[in-house]
This record gives sequence, C-alpha cells and structure tokens, in this order.
Amino acid sequence: MSRRANPFRPGVVLGVLLVGVLAFLMILYALGQGWTGQDERDGGSHAAANGLNGYSGLVQLLRGTGSDVTFARNPTELDDYNLTIITPSLFADAEAIDEVIQNRRDFAGGPTIIILPKWSAFEPRQRDDVEIEDGWVVLGNASSPFWFEEIGIFSGGEMAVGETGGWQGLGTSGDLPDEEQVQALVSATDQVMTSLIVDDEGDVLVAELSPAKPEDVNYDTYVNDWPIIVVFEPDLMNNYGMADRDRAALALSIIERAQDGAALPVVFDLTLNGLGRSDNLLTLAFSPPFLAATLCLLLAALVVAWRGFRRFGPPVAEAPAMARGKEQLARNGASLLERVKRWHLLKQPYEDMIGRRVAASLGLRIADTDAREAAIDDALDRRGHDGPPFSRLAADLRAADKPRDIIRAAKALRTFERTLTS
Repeated sequence: MSRRANPFRPGVVLGVLLVGVLAFLMILYALGQGWTGQDERDGGSHAAANGLNGYSGLVQLLRGTGSDVTFARNPTELDDYNLTIITPSLFADAEAIDEVIQNRRDFAGGPTIIILPKWSAFEPRQRDDVEIEDGWVVLGNASSPFWFEEIGIFSGGEMAVGETGGWQGLGTSGDLPDEEQVQALVSATDQVMTSLIVDDEGDVLVAELSPAKPEDVNYDTYVNDWPIIVVFEPDLMNNYGMADRDRAALALSIIERAQDGAALPVVFDLTLNGLGRSDNLLTLAFSPPFLAATLCLLLAALVVAWRGFRRFGPPVAEAPAMARGKEQLARNGASLLERVKRWHLLKQPYEDMIGRRVAASLGLRIADTDAREAAIDDALDRRGHDGPPFSRLAADLRAADKPRDIIRAAKALRTFERTLTS
C-alpha cells in the first residue's frame, strides 16, 4: 500500500486546536463575568443603574472615599463577610428577599442595609434639545412595595407615602428632593427597631434592627452582633438624592454606622433585580467534586493529542521511486524528448514503425524502407485505394522540422494506418 500525502500539516492542526481551546476558555470566562450582552443600565432601582431611581452615584461615592465596592450577581456571594446593600425593586420576589435577609442574620455575614423602593420609572421620550443617555428614566408616582408586609422583619409594620418638610437624625438634617412623595414607616413593626432618621412628623425614614439573640446561647461568646439598617425613604441614598451634599454625607454616615468601625468591603446585590447569574463554569470545573473529573478529562485530552501526532500501527509501504508499465515508460520517454528538444529524433523510428504495421496488414515482408513504401503504394492501387499514397505521407513526416509539423504528419500516418486496419 502506498503512502498518501497528508493534506494537513501538524503545525496547522496544532494551531487550530489551540485556537479552539482558547476560544472555549474565553466563553467560559465571559459567562462567569456576566458578559452576556445584557445592558445593566435598564432603568431599574439597583447599583448598576444610572437613572434617578438607581444607585450608581452611591457606588461612585463609596469608591471615591476608598471603599472596596463590588456587585453580587450570585446568591452565594451574599453569604461572605462584607457589608451587603440590598436594593430590591417594587416587583421583587418577597420570598427571595426574606431568604437573603434571614441568611444574613443567621450566618453572621456582616451588616446589611436594605433600601426599600418606592418609584415607578418609565423610559423618557426622545427630545431634540436634550441628549438622553441609556438608562435615564422619568419618575412616576411613588407607592410602597406590595411585598413589604410579607417580609419577616417587617411583620406588623405599615408604610405610607405622603408629604413632609424634611429629615433629621445622626446629628444632621436636610430636605428631600420630592417632599410631596416621601415614604416612611408610620406604624411600628413587631420587631423593635431603633429610629435613626425621621421626618418632620416623626415618621421613621431610616431605622436599625438590632440582631436577635437566641435564648440558648451564651451572650458573652455570641458573635452575631451585626445590625440590619432599613432605609424606608430611598431618596436619601439613590441617584436622585445624591445630588445634594447633605444627603450624600448622610448616606456615608449610615454606611459607617453599619460597619461599626470595621473596614468591610461593600457588596451591592443585583440578584433580586434580575441581574444574577449562575456559577462560573470554569470555577466549578476546578472545584470539588468536579475537580477529579476535570483532571481526568485534561489527561485524556493530552493523551489523545500526543497519539494524534505519533505513528499508529505498522508503517505504510513506501511507493516505488519509478512507476512501472509501458504507458509510464512512454510518458517518461516523451518527457525526456520534451526536455532536450530533440523532436526530429522521432521521425524516422515512427515512420518505420507505421510502415512495418501497414506492410504486415497487406501481407508484405520487405525490410528496405524505400522498397516497402513503393510496395505499399502498389498494393493499395490494386485494391482501389483513393486516399493519399503512403509514400507521400512518409515524405511529409521526413520533411517536417517544427514540433507542430512533426506531430501533424505523425497523426496523418496514424490515421492512414487506422483506415486500413479498421
């Protein structure tokens, strides 16, 4: 069996494999980082939104003061040791909110700030005199979230939206951007909350829920003493409120009180706003219990790649350097004549070969060339042949000098032979 040329060079194949592997790893990394093409500036009430009801201004303020600020897109990130700020929307899932709050209280993951929503927002209409950026919104009417009473820590409480004159607390005071639509806690919850910020009517705008300590533990060794601060009026900390220096300073004071002197990283939750994502596939692949399977797959891939570039099975028989057969011999001779440009050497041998064949077909046995040509012409005349005589065709071949004329004369002799033998 002869060896066929490999159409693929090993270097090219290796390059294609490397590009494919790198592209696959980039896809996994993009999925883990949330590069899904989804625009986070969607007009929602979360930390990535730049509308009036968003909190991107608070994020920039904290980063500008040296805080380590990140976004949590996976629920497992909310169990870490940090200050978690939760900004659910008006239509968030009450069970999901309650689960996040209870996990923060039970696992002592650090302080928690809950900023309750109130604004309904709409996409603004395009105007010729104003360049509207992506994520900008027009605020509608304010209303308390329908899920407020379904949250465990808010049981028994009541919120309302109304008009007030300003706010005071934590040693400072100020006004609100829209004092006709202010949201406040007007009826106390079953769990005791300490008022931090109130309005002119005494209704609670910001309150602190102290950690509930179970009765069967030693208070001296109990460590879950992180508070939960609830901001009932979102305009104290959203982008609408960050336009005022006093409200921005108040937002920093609330965060400092929650941290209680500890330099905790600040994590803004995005999972409750529909911007969550699943675990990073690349991270999962190298984490137990998937680590063992990943290592086995990598080892198998290395073995397959190694075997792909090595010989498998017995060696293939080498093809002969020179092809065999009369046809190949004739081709080799023709190639040699074409290379050396000796076409005239073909005339006499070809004439003799055709002459012997024609003479044999007519029953003539004459060795001399001239006598054979004359005998062929006489035999054809007796048979009534009306074509050109053989001697003239042979003379044309002998007289030809150029390769084109030689080939034309040789074809004429070959045609003459066919007319006699067919």
